[in-house]
Amino acid sequence: MGRKLGCGSSNFRVMKITAVEPESLGAALELEPGDELLAIDGEKVRDIIDFRFRIAAEEVILKFRSGEREAEFEVEKDYDDDLGLTFEDLKIRKCANDCIFCFADQNPPGMRPALYFRDGDYRLSFLHGHYVTLTNMGPSQIQRVVDQRLSPLYISVHVTDPDQRLAMFLYGKDDKLLDKLDYLTGNGIDLHTQIVICPGWNDGRYLEKTLADLHKFAPRILSIAIVPVGLTKHREGLPHIPPVDQDYARDFIPRVYELDRQYRRADDRRLVFLSDEWFIRAGVELPDSSYYGNFGQVENGVGQVRNFFNQWESKLEMMDISIPRPITVTIGSGTLIEPVFRNDFIPRMNAIENLTVNYQPVRNDFYGESVTVTGLLTGGDIVDQLAGRELGDMVLFSERILSETGVVTLDDMDLKTISKQVGTPVKVVGDSPAEFFEVLQNG
Repeated sequence: MGRKLGCGSSNFRVMKITAVEPESLGAALELEPGDELLAIDGEKVRDIIDFRFRIAAEEVILKFRSGEREAEFEVEKDYDDDLGLTFEDLKIRKCANDCIFCFADQNPPGMRPALYFRDGDYRLSFLHGHYVTLTNMGPSQIQRVVDQRLSPLYISVHVTDPDQRLAMFLYGKDDKLLDKLDYLTGNGIDLHTQIVICPGWNDGRYLEKTLADLHKFAPRILSIAIVPVGLTKHREGLPHIPPVDQDYARDFIPRVYELDRQYRRADDRRLVFLSDEWFIRAGVELPDSSYYGNFGQVENGVGQVRNFFNQWESKLEMMDISIPRPITVTIGSGTLIEPVFRNDFIPRMNAIENLTVNYQPVRNDFYGESVTVTGLLTGGDIVDQLAGRELGDMVLFSERILSETGVVTLDDMDLKTISKQVGTPVKVVGDSPAEFFEVLQNG
């Protein structure tokens, strides 16, 4: 394990421990919640990324503070041992932009403060796949990404034309995006990128320029996802953005197919991907699995529906499904996925012995009917549209209706409250069939 080297004092930034796993190296060092990590091998540890980067060695010197006392330990460990420590959450860097389409600005008054916060932290891009714009990343942050190999990153590009970036981002100055992309990719950092299409703002010739600019950085640019802008009814005082309707989507898809053929990788693999919402809004069939490559942007809605059905088809074949007694459930969702669920998923479920599945799409009155994804449903809309209906033994929604803590919906309602007001138990499940049938069997 290690030996104590000595005591001293330090003015380094610190990371505070919030939990120590029993029988871990941290426990063996007699560390406790509230103790602070000051340094590893004499280098300050600013956040969890620094910690992971510096702790990877098999021999490290750790400096901690407990109250007024400081101590150093020389530790020998396995390469992948993280000491069994949990630290305080990151202090998240705020986005420097005031983008005309930012969803945080489209919330009504009175919601919890976190929903108005604009996340612009490149560390969360690496850790959790959050999209950032790079505008508030200076040379030191860019260099840190390279030095610590924070790859891949997820970058919101939207448009590369400098004047149009100023118009859409309202940042106030040229953020030198292409220079930053050149440095990152030139130093081996892989990037997934996205373009949120705002009709009349960054489509047409602006989109063509953006794709041409990004294509130059392939193969380090791994993917370019194109998603439609989300607009709520709470856009008071914001620039006008036309919605992406069915007609727009139907015209847009073939144009992007043309651009996709033009901007391929050197090995002819696809670089430009449309999110599922384009096809569903247009009322056309989703592409097959081959369109999505390795599903690198599935959490951004690119191939999410196809991946969902792939999971079900492959895993249902391997599962021994047994529902011992008749059960009736209602599956709820946003309205976007309604045609796919009605025509495909619900009939499949009703073919299972002892299982009756009803389906109830929920209209988004809170944000407006143009917001159709399940993840932006509120508890209030679920209650208003499901209360008093014959819903069977339980109601199931995707776990995406809950916040990242898995506790409340966007309007701060928990499942217990929703269930009471609906009059039927309301539960959430993940995408896998195993989770679905576990809830059915265990209630």
